[in-house]
Amino acid sequence: MQGLYAVFRKELSDHFSSYRFVILFALIAMVSFITSYMAGLHLRESLEGIAKPKFVFLMLFNTPGALFSMVQFVAFFGPLIGLVLGFDAINRERGNGTLIKLVSQPIYRDAVINGKFLAGVVTISLMLLSIVLLISGFGLTLIGVVPGLEELWRLFIYLMISIFYISFWLGLAILFSISFKSIATSALASVALWIFLSFFISLGADVLANAVVPMGSQDQAQTETIARNARIKELVSLCSPMVLYSEASSTIIDPMRKTTHAIILMGPMERLSASRFQNPLPLGQSLIVVSPHLIALVAMTLICFAISYILFMLQEIRT
Repeated sequence: MQGLYAVFRKELSDHFSSYRFVILFALIAMVSFITSYMAGLHLRESLEGIAKPKFVFLMLFNTPGALFSMVQFVAFFGPLIGLVLGFDAINRERGNGTLIKLVSQPIYRDAVINGKFLAGVVTISLMLLSIVLLISGFGLTLIGVVPGLEELWRLFIYLMISIFYISFWLGLAILFSISFKSIATSALASVALWIFLSFFISLGADVLANAVVPMGSQDQAQTETIARNARIKELVSLCSPMVLYSEASSTIIDPMRKTTHAIILMGPMERLSASRFQNPLPLGQSLIVVSPHLIALVAMTLICFAISYILFMLQEIRT
C-alpha cells in the first residue's frame, strides 16, 4: 500500500519523541515497578520455608501489591494508553492544516488511517512488552523461580489479550478524533465513554439484576434466585470491555481458575468431584473457557477501527 510505511514511520517517531508518551510510560513503569516489587516481596515471605507451588511465577501478575495486581492495573488504567495515543490523531492534523498536505502527496487516504492505527498498536505492544519483561525480571530476582514453558505461553497469551484490549480504546479514540473537530471535545468524549463502560455498567448491572430478580432472604430455598440474579448481573457486565478483559486475563494468568462465572450451582456429587480434582487447568482448556471473551474483544477492536476507517474515507478534507 503506497505511503503506508511512510505514515507508519512518521507516527511511530512522533509517539516515541512526544513528552506525553515519555510521561505516560514513566508513570506506568513506576507503578508496575512498585506493584511487582511489593507482590514479589509478599510472595517470597509467603513461600519461605515451604515447597513452592506450581505456576508460582504467574502469581507475580495476579497477586495484589500495594493496591492492585498487574492484571487489575492494566484493566483499570490500560485504556488511558490507547486514549492518549489516539484522541488527536486526525483532528490535530486537520487543525494544523497538514492533513490536506498529507493526502495531496502520492499517499492514499486509507494509508493515513491505517498507518496511524498500526503505529499506535506497535507503541502499545512495546510498552506492554517492556512492562511484562520488567515484572518478569523482578520475579527472577525476588522469588528465584524460573518460569516454565506453559507459564511463558500463558504470559504471551496474556500479552496478546492486553494488546487487543488497549487497541480497542485506541480505535475508539481515533473514532472520536475523526468525528469531532475539536481536540478537547474528542478527549472529553473518550474519557467519558471510558468511565461509563468501565465503571457505570457494573453499577447498572447490579441495579438491573436486583430490579428483575429481587433478592430475598438468602437461605437454601433462595439458591435459584441468587443464581439468576448473578447470571443477569454477569450478562449485563459483559457489555463492558474491562469486564471481558479482566475475566479473560485472570483465567489465563491463574491456572487454578476454572471458570469465569462468579457463582456456580453444584450438587453434592459435583462438589465431591470438584474436591477431588484441584489440579491446575491445562492451557488448552483455559483457552476454551475464555474463547468467547477473546472473540468479543477482537471483534470489538476490529469493528471500532472499521467504523473509524469508513468515516475517515467518507469525510471531506478541506483546508
